[in-house]
Amino acid sequence: MKLNTEVSDVKTLRHGAPQRSRTSQMKHTRAANQRIPRWAYLLFIILAAFVSYRILQHRASEVRATQPPTRPVAVTQVVTKDVPVYLDEIGTCAAYETVQVQAQVSGVIMTRQFQDGSDVKQGDPLFTIDPRPYQAALDQAKAQAALDQVTLKRQEDLRTRKVVSQQDYDTAVANAQKSQAAAEAAQVNLDYCYIKSPINGRIGLRNVDVGNLVGPSTGALVTIQGLDPIYTDFTVAENDLPLVRKYLGGPNVKVETYLADGSIKPRMGELYFIDNAVQPGSGTVRARGVTPNPDRALWPSEFVRVRFILDVLKDAALVPTQAVQVSQSGPFVFVVKSDNTVELRPVTPGQRQQGDLTVIEDGVKVGETVVVTGQLALSPGAKVAPQQYATQPPATPERSAAAKSAISYE
Repeated sequence: MKLNTEVSDVKTLRHGAPQRSRTSQMKHTRAANQRIPRWAYLLFIILAAFVSYRILQHRASEVRATQPPTRPVAVTQVVTKDVPVYLDEIGTCAAYETVQVQAQVSGVIMTRQFQDGSDVKQGDPLFTIDPRPYQAALDQAKAQAALDQVTLKRQEDLRTRKVVSQQDYDTAVANAQKSQAAAEAAQVNLDYCYIKSPINGRIGLRNVDVGNLVGPSTGALVTIQGLDPIYTDFTVAENDLPLVRKYLGGPNVKVETYLADGSIKPRMGELYFIDNAVQPGSGTVRARGVTPNPDRALWPSEFVRVRFILDVLKDAALVPTQAVQVSQSGPFVFVVKSDNTVELRPVTPGQRQQGDLTVIEDGVKVGETVVVTGQLALSPGAKVAPQQYATQPPATPERSAAAKSAISYE
């Protein structure tokens, strides 16, 4: 009995110990919870929200970094216009007429009626040679002609009465004609004493003064050049002859002349002459145009720029020259699509035109939008912020024709 009582006591002790341990732990946890203040929970929530925000911000920046930035570019639309097909050349001007005024009779110059370098018209007096000897010769010839006419009249009366031989009558007729011719020749020599301008033009520097003895063997007294219109002489390279022959004789063939410094407006003239042979030494063909020059702005032997217009290209597609870029694959432009992304478009450029425009023969359509500036940082599919391109004022053709423009044709 005693043994059983001890065993039961031991079991009771073993089962009572865990219960007291759990009770003590619960009391300890409850006491610990009562010691954490509420502001600690609030701080924990704030810190968690801040960390979440930073994580989201970092991920958003990574997404933005993977997308290309929007590039600002200047754009314009492809326009259409009638433009010329041309060759740019260098030429010189030549006087339309050149006359060296010379004395037809011998004598002393009595007067000079012009100023060196002045404009003269046809018929304006220039010099007067002493007319007195020629006036006397004319008077003598007229007197002899009158006498021979009287003699002829008398011979006609005698012939009607058949009292004069036929030979005497024929001699009288011949003498009358000869004296009349002598009188007319004397009149011509007298007229030669009054030297007049044979053309409209500008007179040069005189070679003789009043008091000089001149004659037919004397050199030119003065030179007169016709300046309105004026010739424009230029050459065409042998390589360009097929293109020239294609349009030669057409209604749109013109010759445009202007100065390299742009001081005068381009002047449109007609093609006057083109040679029928290639010059052996230079491989060029000579050509000449006739250019209006009412203000005498173009002078003989002056170097000029020449645009040899061969034809007119109807409804050509034009873009600013800056829009055309060149890569290893050839010329191209960036075309802006409706969603403001760009497309790389290969093109076939033609000639440059007035206003710094370039003809696009193939690759774009009228009305499409192309990038003019800002292409350096672009790639196909890039997003852009388009801004309207400010058109530059047109330059004068030499302006851009300091060298011969390239001709692009199939």
